[in-house]
Amino acid sequence: MDLSKIDAIIFDLGGVILNIDYPRMILAFNALHGQDQEFPYSQDRQVELFDAFEKGQIPAWEFREGLRQILSLDCSDADLDNAWNAMLMDIPLSRIQLLETLGQHKRLFLLSNTNPIHKLAFDKIFQDTCGDRYEHLDQLFEKAYYSHHTGDRKPNHSFFQRVIYEQTLTPATTLFIDDTVAYIKSANQLGLQTYHVTRNETIMDLEWLQSFAEKCSAIA
Repeated sequence: MDLSKIDAIIFDLGGVILNIDYPRMILAFNALHGQDQEFPYSQDRQVELFDAFEKGQIPAWEFREGLRQILSLDCSDADLDNAWNAMLMDIPLSRIQLLETLGQHKRLFLLSNTNPIHKLAFDKIFQDTCGDRYEHLDQLFEKAYYSHHTGDRKPNHSFFQRVIYEQTLTPATTLFIDDTVAYIKSANQLGLQTYHVTRNETIMDLEWLQSFAEKCSAIA
């Protein structure tokens, strides 16, 4: 990847900037249920309840009630939230520093499928990491696009097009970085440059990204 030909970078959040552990969440819900069960949500698939919550079509209380019904649970809101948030791990300081460096030379945007419960949780994770310098994660980007704020989600073309049109981006010189294949394919269809972060790597492992950041730091 030649970043000299890239004007803007659109980052995914979970699995790219924020570490995610899906099995940890499943274990937490199994503990609430008292036995193992198939959970209707993963990186690759999810039932309509999760789509609706991510698009802001239902409030948190309705999502929780939906979870109770789907999973046959009888527990408090706090227990549900804790299990749902169990997948959210940490935001390494090194990634924040990388974004800071990149942001001095490229336009940076965030495009995330998320929901109100998770946003409260990852905002706290971010605060715990560098709350002495920032009030919220959005400050690392020119603009952050969250699915539950926009009423849209990846892989819908319309979600990507919102960013492209609102920010007057040129797809051929805009890079989209995500860890989900379906979202990468959708971005490719719109002419965006893309990079798929696999489960065996992080953005800190991308030599072309690190090399560009190091050159930027040297110039500064």
